[in-house]
Amino acid sequence: MRKPIIAGNWKMNKTPAEGAALVNELKPLVQDAECDVVVCVPATDIYAVSEAVKGSNIHLGAQNVHFAESGAYTGEISADMLLALGVEYVIIGHSERRQYFGETDETVNKRTLTALNKGLIPIVCIGETLEERETGKTEEVLRRQTVEGLKGVEDLTKLVIAYEPVWAIGTGRTATSEQANETIGFIRKVIAETFCPKCAAAVRIQYGGSMKGSNAKELMAQEEIDGGLIGGASLKAPDFAQVVNYNK
Repeated sequence: MRKPIIAGNWKMNKTPAEGAALVNELKPLVQDAECDVVVCVPATDIYAVSEAVKGSNIHLGAQNVHFAESGAYTGEISADMLLALGVEYVIIGHSERRQYFGETDETVNKRTLTALNKGLIPIVCIGETLEERETGKTEEVLRRQTVEGLKGVEDLTKLVIAYEPVWAIGTGRTATSEQANETIGFIRKVIAETFCPKCAAAVRIQYGGSMKGSNAKELMAQEEIDGGLIGGASLKAPDFAQVVNYNK
């Protein structure tokens, strides 16, 4: 059915040399992984890490992509630039991009469509804040982010969705495995209603709320959860490998 995918989001951490060292330490630890393994690295690390992952089963991802091919967008990076460095995956719409850098459902959609058109695999992030959850708006928020963020996508199997409850990122709080499974099941239901049931059954949906070695096996045992978008635990090779090898 759906092949699991574990992706590390390094956020704003690691110099190029540190990134390459981390990948070189990680390679033998995950070489027999039964899931897709991805590291999403800062733009400055892309070249060094692209060299380090060669010949391994680790895929390279970036943390952002602009929707324009080129132009006056200081600080941004285009799909062609990423592709030229061997990038395969790209995180789009992470809650930190939404919170700190003005990302909206509309810009998420534009970036997603551009990434797909260029042959990148988007990891599209959606999720509710603590306030939204406590006021009963979880389903409303997730429906809006899913429908608006994926508008115009012709083949949802060419992207990955990451459900990241914002209240569980970097806080040490984690949704129970049942809560995470139920919420991801709701996202799949929205996709079935809005796009197509076949797409909903095939699209891979990760959980991105503080998954780590100690809870990965329980979370991954849930029917709806197809992987994890890993933050802090992806910055140390043994910790990330423990998540990747959750079923061993």
